[in-house]
Amino acid sequence: EAYRKSVLPDEITARLAVEAGIGMGWERWTGAKGQVLSIERYGASAPFQTIFEKFGFTAANVCALVRGMLA
Repeated sequence: EAYRKSVLPDEITARLAVEAGIGMGWERWTGAKGQVLSIERYGASAPFQTIFEKFGFTAANVCALVRGMLA
């Protein structure tokens, strides 16, 4: 518990989990005010660059999500 609180302190609520798969379970770590960016589907087939762009796994989108949480 002490280690968890040192890594994920209660006073920091803007947390974003980035999961290139199913996001189920990450809510435990992001908390009620955090967000999970995940694909949430099985079977998408394309080069990873195309998949990541389509599902928002870009630096620009991650930054936008974080900025939105901090606003």
